[in-house]
Order: sequence, then structure tokens, then C-alpha cells
Amino acid sequence: MPRAALLSIHARVERAHPSIWEHPSLVQVWGPRYSTYVVSARDRAVFTLGRLPDDTRGRQRAEDVAARLHAVLDGRRITDREVGKGYRVRYAAPTGTVLIRWEGARAPLVWTVPRPEVDPRDACLELARRYLHVFGPATPASFATWAGIVAGQALLAFDALDLTPVRTPNGDAWILSSDEPAFRERVGPAAAARLLPSGDTYYLLQGADRELLVPDAAQRAALWTSRVWPGAVLVGGEIVGTWRRANADVTVQPWHRLTRAECAAVEAEAALLPVGCVNPVSADLQGKHPTPAPSPSSARLPCYPSGLRATASARWPRQRAPICWGQRGRSVAHAGLASTPPRDVGGKRVKL
Repeated sequence: MPRAALLSIHARVERAHPSIWEHPSLVQVWGPRYSTYVVSARDRAVFTLGRLPDDTRGRQRAEDVAARLHAVLDGRRITDREVGKGYRVRYAAPTGTVLIRWEGARAPLVWTVPRPEVDPRDACLELARRYLHVFGPATPASFATWAGIVAGQALLAFDALDLTPVRTPNGDAWILSSDEPAFRERVGPAAAARLLPSGDTYYLLQGADRELLVPDAAQRAALWTSRVWPGAVLVGGEIVGTWRRANADVTVQPWHRLTRAECAAVEAEAALLPVGCVNPVSADLQGKHPTPAPSPSSARLPCYPSGLRATASARWPRQRAPICWGQRGRSVAHAGLASTPPRDVGGKRVKL
């Protein structure tokens, strides 16, 4: 959803404002598994043509739906419901000729654009490279599941990339050879707290990968629910609970008792959410009484260049510390969130 994209940007980019997801450098598409993605406009081909079926029947279906949609729209922008083809409209997305605008509450607007001048095989190759850079170590099977493509298509993409085999707690997998130095680097300090939205890339995992990030089965069930996922609360690089927002109120459900410093960091992060509310955002920690803060020598503090520490009342120009994976997770560098200066939003990939 666009609001989730906004919060994903906010977690990574300095001074994100409520309308940043509408920046001209960003577009909305039906991407992997026909979910709504906010991506860089220059990456439209990667997230659309990269999923174009390589079999004759699947490709013909996508091309036929796209041609009919183009004829029905005739240059107009109308909702997918007005098109009258229901979910089938999304089958045209892998042709790269469909853009949407969805604000979450209403049906998305749909219109057609010229096809990107990119070979679908090259687009799929780049999609696989992006996937490995963010989610690796990974396998062709996991890429196929995430992208919503057939196993053979995913295998061809992996075969064409320069990969390094690795052994993980979940079995043999692959990483980009160019990412190996980053895997060997020492992980930098984690941000004090982040509130990640539902479906954020940080925990957009499947199967056994979820166990590495959240070992406790009950906690996994609370985070990856059968319906709309809650957001994830990150403290010191570890997921420590869930959160939801209703208008101006943020409700946090921690999985264990937080220290006073951790509570203050979460409350400060909640107060800075770019949700466009008139009233101040409040953080309700569900009656979880904080434990005394650890000594300064052991406390995990935010890595702000200015040296400022997070407090409930702090207000400063946003200097985004990196979101770091914890000891059970993957390295910060391969997650695409290394401790480098924030990039311009025009070059920021929101979902991948």
C-alpha cells in the first residue's frame, strides 16, 4: 500500500514527508505476485517485464489482456472496477504497459503507458539480481515464489548471474559474488528503534527464513498473521514486537519488557512518523512496564552523526541511522541498508 511505502521510505530516508510516495520519480505497479509496489520509475521494466511469462500460453494471456485494456481505456484513467474485468486486469501488468494509483481505501486508478524498451530476459535477470542483493542467501525456488514466476524461469536467471554458493542454517543457497565482501564486513551499530510497516522488505520472508529472524513460534504467528500483517517494532536491530496505527494513535505490543531507554526510543520514533496527523502520535506500550535502562557502556544507542540521543521529546532534522540485522539475521550491507548517507528518493527502491 502507498502508506506502507511511505513508512518504508521514512525508516530509511532522511526527512520523509507524507506525500513523498507521490514524488515524480516513483510509480505504482502491480509487481511480484500482482501485489502493489511503489518503485523508481526507471525500474518499471524490472518489476513488470521481469515477470513476463516465458511460456507461450502465459505470455499470450498477458499480451491479450494488455491489448484489450488499452482499447477499453483509450487514454483514460479509470478504476479497475470500471474496467469490468476484475482481477484479470492485473494479468496485463507483466507487459510493462500498466500503471496504477492506489491510495488504499478506494479502487485503484488504471492507465496504460508505452512498453519499456527492455528485453524481458534482461529485466528478469536484473530482478533476480535485486532479489539476491536484498534477500540472499537465496535459491531459485525462493526467487520463483517471491516473484510469482515458474521455477524454470528463475533457474535460468540464476544460471546467468555470477553467484557464490554458501551454506546456511536452512541449507545450501547462493549470494551474488559481488556481495561477498559485504557479508564479511563487521556489522555496524543498529538504529535505536524503527517502526516498519506491514509487508516491509525487512521481514517479507517465507518458510524457514522466518525462523531465523523470529525464532519463537508464537511471536512468528503474531507477526505473520493469516490476514493483514501488523507492523514490526525494531529495537537495536531485533524485532521485539508488533504495532498498528489507528488515526493518530500508535499501539505497540512488545514481546518482552523494554528498558526505559528502549521505550523512549520507540516513542520518539512513533512521534516522527510522517502520517500527516494533526494530533501528536502517541505510543501505547500495552501496559508493559519498562525495566531499568542498562548502563551507558552496554546500552545500544542510535548512530546519529550529530551524536543526539533519542528521547520522547526530541525534535531534530531527521538523520537516519541504519536499520541493522541482529545476530540471528542477515548482514546490514546485503540487506541494502548499509550505514551510508541517505540516498535521494529518486534512486530509492522501496520494496526491493
